[in-house]
Amino acid sequence: MASHHPSVRFSLPPSAFFDYPPAHEAASIAPPPYPYSPFTIPEDIYRTWLDIKIPLYVAVVYTIVVKSLNKYNRSRGGKPWAISKTRAFFWLVVLHNVFLAVYSAWTFVGIVSAGYGRSFIAPWKWSQGGLLATIDSMCKIQGPKGYGNATIFDSSPAVNLWLSSHPATSQLLESHPPSALTPGRLWNEGLAFYGWIFYLSKYYEILDTVIILMKGKQSSNLQSYHHAGAIISMWIGIRYMSPPIFIFVFFNSFIHALMYTYYVVTSFSIRVPKPIKQSLTTMQITQFLVGGSSAALSLFISYSYPITTASADPVTGKTHLTKEYKHVPCLDTPGQALAVVFNVVYLTPLTWLFARFFIRSYLASGSKSAAPKVRDAGKQAVNGLEKTGSAGLDVEDTSVKMNGNGVEQVVKASAANVRQQGQEATAAARKGWERSTKTAD
Repeated sequence: MASHHPSVRFSLPPSAFFDYPPAHEAASIAPPPYPYSPFTIPEDIYRTWLDIKIPLYVAVVYTIVVKSLNKYNRSRGGKPWAISKTRAFFWLVVLHNVFLAVYSAWTFVGIVSAGYGRSFIAPWKWSQGGLLATIDSMCKIQGPKGYGNATIFDSSPAVNLWLSSHPATSQLLESHPPSALTPGRLWNEGLAFYGWIFYLSKYYEILDTVIILMKGKQSSNLQSYHHAGAIISMWIGIRYMSPPIFIFVFFNSFIHALMYTYYVVTSFSIRVPKPIKQSLTTMQITQFLVGGSSAALSLFISYSYPITTASADPVTGKTHLTKEYKHVPCLDTPGQALAVVFNVVYLTPLTWLFARFFIRSYLASGSKSAAPKVRDAGKQAVNGLEKTGSAGLDVEDTSVKMNGNGVEQVVKASAANVRQQGQEATAAARKGWERSTKTAD
């Protein structure tokens, strides 16, 4: 319903947002080429990586492989792989962390410039529309800049068109989406470019898990869930061009820039004060709470969108243009809404897992905080028993050489008995250590 008074409302999302799976969605628009972007991403490569089969396949295989290698590492008593003790591996880890720290900082600067530098309209700029223009610039990410100039995709079966109220453009069919060269709104100004590359970086970050496993350690459920979920979350946001994916890239790139810098420092065995480690974990939890809540709000916000109607004067025949306001939701399509719902659902248990990690690592009692040391001691005990068990062979061989044939059988029997008892003790100790390690995960 049109009115002459602009306003912002909070209401339940339209029921059409929950028509799953999204059936009538526009194809994701590739970012502008160089020099409008830092470099050109070929459109065929851009679309290939947005095939749903890629993130689903990688997420499933990643989870299965991690579970298998966790079991393998436990069977070896948590011994580091031989390659992890080499100098080349050390520098590989350092370069990996340096690359992700620099890349994340570059992404953060780029996405901030795209949003706050070139796309978003400040709420105090009343001449450009004030708060309503701010909401419009954050919710509608296609088309020319300016309150009321957005290009919007109507995914309803009866329409299925790109629509624009800007006087310089006309209705565009789905096969002719908005030009990637049109400046002014978030998608073309950088979200398409930095968001798509950030989506690809989630595949590369799987190397974090590989490094942990090669060190003979266990990859926790938190890490497996985090990496697999992040891939799908970024895919769905970029595929359906959901505006709140900006929040994911904004917060996550900033946190990762700090986090991987921390990893670079610790790679050189530099002791980092505990308050800094606590702050990093706190910032991660904060990004989930603030980012998830901000994204969820987009489902419930609607605002006045200016439209211009033309009417003919019955006496003079002249055409009169009248500005009215129509309330529109922040999001446009079920696909955009699905991206928000998925991210909120994904972040909810992730927030709990990080909070549990924070409590166990920094707030637990002294006895609980000593658990890692106890497990390490258990591991050393297991290794010691293994050496004792193998020593039974040396005792047997040496004893036989030092004694005559008359006592040879007695010594052999005694040595075999010692070796059997040592093996049984080793097996029992290893089983107990494995249980404690598995419980800690």
